Amino acid sequence: MEIIVKMSNSPTIKDVARKADVSVATVSRVLNNLPGFSPETEERVRKAMDALGYQYNAVARNLKLKKTNIIAVLIPHVETTFYVKILNGIEDSAQLHGYNVMVCHVGVSGNRTQQYIKMLLERQIDGIIGCSLPPDEKIDTLMVQCGIPCVLVSTFSTRYSIPYIRVDDFEASYAATSYLIEKGHRKIAMLAGSQDDAVAGALRLKGYQKSLADHKIPYNERLVTYTRFSYETGVEAMKKLLRSKEKFTGIVACCDEVAVAAISVAYRQGLNVPDDFSVIGYDNTRTAEMSIPPLTTVSQPLYKMGEDSFNMLCLEIEKGNKAANQVLPFKIVERDSVKKVK
Repeated sequence: MEIIVKMSNSPTIKDVARKADVSVATVSRVLNNLPGFSPETEERVRKAMDALGYQYNAVARNLKLKKTNIIAVLIPHVETTFYVKILNGIEDSAQLHGYNVMVCHVGVSGNRTQQYIKMLLERQIDGIIGCSLPPDEKIDTLMVQCGIPCVLVSTFSTRYSIPYIRVDDFEASYAATSYLIEKGHRKIAMLAGSQDDAVAGALRLKGYQKSLADHKIPYNERLVTYTRFSYETGVEAMKKLLRSKEKFTGIVACCDEVAVAAISVAYRQGLNVPDDFSVIGYDNTRTAEMSIPPLTTVSQPLYKMGEDSFNMLCLEIEKGNKAANQVLPFKIVERDSVKKVK
């Protein structure tokens, strides 16, 4: 007759070690994916766990180690497809390393950053990625003073040495403007980013201005209108540009959504892209591919920026070493929104 003894408590790691006929240290290595055991040993440990109904309490372990394996991504507002590829890169890389991702919408102006960082501190988050946050000294100060490892993607701090990964916005905008010039355009307008954006907005405008200067084309400030990197503000900027009655044959847009807004306004006013004027965007999002006509644009390696931003953060979380800043290459993707003029 078989006697079954019902255990009053949940099985422990010692019970697993005893049943698998291995040491507690070996069970621990198997549970934590550390080296030092054979495939046969791992199989015995796994079978022992199943037989005993042992549940590995990763939450309790992480609390003991003061580690949660959760990172947060702070983004201003998900209103463009720009963030999708970056978030996918972060998520995929985080999952490979056993981390989960919490996305926090801090508002277009970053006004909810303080309350989010307070919440993240309470939850003992392991790290923070600031994605295309507005350039704001208060936000940068909060990220530095919170004591949590932080990395910036598609932006940088003008005051603090927070590790960042980005494309050189000045050079990319210079290249976009030069591309139109090489296609014969001389009267080139710009739908520029916000004037108070000292990072992307200002640098892209300066790249446009420098390209004009290098090609001996006078800068006309009436050919520049300002947006906030969104379709809606792009529509208003394009309408303002057309109301100015300034002549132009090409437009450099600060992002793909703004470029598509320009094409949309043109369509409603009986104008055709690229026959009446050409447009080049910035980012190479899905929006650029789905545009009619498909949008020629500056391509940022958005997915890789997401992947690498997590890897940079992971280096500091697990090794205590701050990563070196990265400036990634860009390229111009040619589609159908730019034509050559004589």
